[in-house]
Amino acid sequence: MNMEKMFHLKERHTDVKTEVLAGITTFMTMAYILAVNPNILGATGMDSGAVFTATALASLIATLLMAVFANYPFVLAPGMGLNAYFAYTVVLQMGYTWQTALAAVFIEGIIFIILSLTNVREAIFNAIPMNLKHAVSVGIGIFIAFIGMQNAKIVVDSATLVSLYSFKGSVEGGVFFSEGITVLLALLGILITGILLIKKVKGNILWGILITWVLGILCQVTGLYKINPDLGCFSLLPDFSGGISVPSLAPTLMQMDFKGILTLDFFVVMFAFLFVDLFDTLGTLIGVASKADMLDGEGRLPGIRGALMADAIGTSVGAVLGTSTTTTFVESASGVAEGGRTGLTAVTAAVLFGLSLFLSPIFLAIPSFATAPALVVVGFLMMTSITKIDFEDYTEAIPAYIAIIAMPFMYSISEGIAMGVISYVVVNLAAGNSSKKISPLMYVLALLFVVKYIML
Repeated sequence: MNMEKMFHLKERHTDVKTEVLAGITTFMTMAYILAVNPNILGATGMDSGAVFTATALASLIATLLMAVFANYPFVLAPGMGLNAYFAYTVVLQMGYTWQTALAAVFIEGIIFIILSLTNVREAIFNAIPMNLKHAVSVGIGIFIAFIGMQNAKIVVDSATLVSLYSFKGSVEGGVFFSEGITVLLALLGILITGILLIKKVKGNILWGILITWVLGILCQVTGLYKINPDLGCFSLLPDFSGGISVPSLAPTLMQMDFKGILTLDFFVVMFAFLFVDLFDTLGTLIGVASKADMLDGEGRLPGIRGALMADAIGTSVGAVLGTSTTTTFVESASGVAEGGRTGLTAVTAAVLFGLSLFLSPIFLAIPSFATAPALVVVGFLMMTSITKIDFEDYTEAIPAYIAIIAMPFMYSISEGIAMGVISYVVVNLAAGNSSKKISPLMYVLALLFVVKYIML
């Protein structure tokens, strides 16, 4: 098989080794979804084993489609945030069955396939101004660094909304609780990964994950880290006691229930899935592609239609298998940071999702404190796009700033884009720049965002 012919490696200034390493890195930074998704969707009464298998298979299929349709290093999986909306809002709060929620996801995917065959999603991507695109990259960087610090418990809930983890409260009789050790290991992991980055060590982010995990295992063996499931401190050693087997997909396969699809409530649920997925995906593509210098001179992503189609088909296939919306993962940035530039990165990650079906104990043993340093360092790499924003022109800089701060503070990529688009239109209208700078589609988007806030 001629890799060069398939993936155009030389044209993108990369090689097989770099691409494979990038794929492994991306997979390692998002392997947590294989543990997290069954937990979240399990709250609805879905079978956790079946959700694990559905998650791995949906990720594998959608990511392969990304490589085939677009030749981009983007990896897809059931999205965080969208799975929480599925479980906690649609099922537990609104009272729908998980079968009906899967039907909403399936129909959303079909609508996306139709939109991807037309120019609608591509036109939206191209309508967003270049400074706002750079801002999206920066906002996502801060957002995923925040997620990383939350995952590692470096940042915790407090009376001031968030604060630093209290080490004072995690010491008892002169000995650290397990949680305190994991916070220290995560902080150490950030420094280790940073040093590896400075030294230009190939695979620095992946090495950062593995070294942090191994240090955790050493702490467990020496008794510094104690297993306490109530605190979320599980064994860091892979557990193969159950042997190697793939959990059955039967409990969730083809379980969609279309009975209530003609009601207004169902439409609102489906629209919410549609909206969040559309702008999370566009935000991720903008952010990661601009970081990898994949955008052309006009801020367009060549071959974006293929990328959007992979995302759309992945969503419908995921619903058939039994999982929430499949979307392009922002953690793809970690592979791009390692030099991944083609679909070979995606193929590598897809193969690992396939292997994870058989080696689930290994991937489920990688703790969040070990992947957190990767997210924090990738956040730094995405933050560097801030230098490309024109801060001299306030009509560009203020909306960019609003988009950046909205993502971490509102805990949503799509809210950041919404705030950025609305403020861009309002600020430029007020400055009298409307004829020069605002495309008709930007007006439509701003209006839709305002309507969304009023209606939902």
